Amino acid sequence: MSEGPADGDAPESPGERQLAVVVGKPRAESVIDALEAEGVYDDGRHVQSWDGDGVAVPVTAPPETVEVREVVQQVGERRLRSLADHLRQRGWSEEELDAAPSSWAVVGSVVLVAMGDAPRPGEVGEALLALHGEADTVLARNGIGGAHREPDVTVIAGEGDTETVHTEHGTEYGLDLAEVMFSPGNKAERARMGDIVEAGERVLDMFAGIGYFTLPMARAGADVVAVERNPTAFRYLVENTMRNGVADRVESYRADCRDVLATGLDAFGDAATVDRAVLGYYDATDPEAGYLDHALAALAPGGTLHVHETTPEQLVFERPVERLEAAAADAGRPVEVLDTRRVKSHSEGVVHVVVDARVD
Repeated sequence: MSEGPADGDAPESPGERQLAVVVGKPRAESVIDALEAEGVYDDGRHVQSWDGDGVAVPVTAPPETVEVREVVQQVGERRLRSLADHLRQRGWSEEELDAAPSSWAVVGSVVLVAMGDAPRPGEVGEALLALHGEADTVLARNGIGGAHREPDVTVIAGEGDTETVHTEHGTEYGLDLAEVMFSPGNKAERARMGDIVEAGERVLDMFAGIGYFTLPMARAGADVVAVERNPTAFRYLVENTMRNGVADRVESYRADCRDVLATGLDAFGDAATVDRAVLGYYDATDPEAGYLDHALAALAPGGTLHVHETTPEQLVFERPVERLEAAAADAGRPVEVLDTRRVKSHSEGVVHVVVDARVD
């Protein structure tokens, strides 16, 4: 076991010596997840810088299943437990703390936060970096807009590098958070798609983005046709298939999915239908858009649709189910709703929901 100060050449300060594992900073997020799964991550202490390009991740015992550079003895104060703790330390009043952000997410090396009416954004950003030592940039989320659903973000603290690699359940997503959207609240749904698909299934992902659902499904052994029209998102989609070792199972198209489907699914040869189709676009159920019609035409009898929608609270799940049933009736195909789920709150009075259905 080696020893060393957590801040490079900084002298040791008196305090209780505890264990930490040293890893490269780009791996910090995935290592923390793995340490949590093993039950040895110590969330009562800070992740700290170590030897320039590394970080020291606090642990309660040496890990048995996680590869690390070394196990070290770490000296340091106990973690301030909350953002409010850090802001109080910076002199914030209780009234100001009431306006501080209540939620945020760490995506790779970036913290995404909705600032709302919080005062002094720079101090909030610095406090979030102190709270999350594995991150080096804090972005304020200002919304998403445009035909390609592009994010509007502002750097409020840190290095300002918006390109990162985010890891979830073993899937690596490379992306630039200033260029393409990423919803931390969809984490469970991304993981679920990798769990329910079977090896050898033919899958159509009509709004693939950077590979949100494509990657976990392909990693599970499915053959996926992934369609994305945003050129930046498409570039990351292709890069991410290679990053995750699934390029041979993903046929990627930069186009409007309706145009691709109108010319047929050549990727599947004579079997030009799919076993499963994912419509991850919030407005995919809009009857005027025709996305459901194209999905139904591509789906083999007995296939499954996963339809996403942002629905007014008073119409959950009535509206997406009615739209799906109407499109299926127009196509002359029986449909059976298998499951309905709330994914997250999208905005005030609006819910992101998913409907799973079997179509014969």
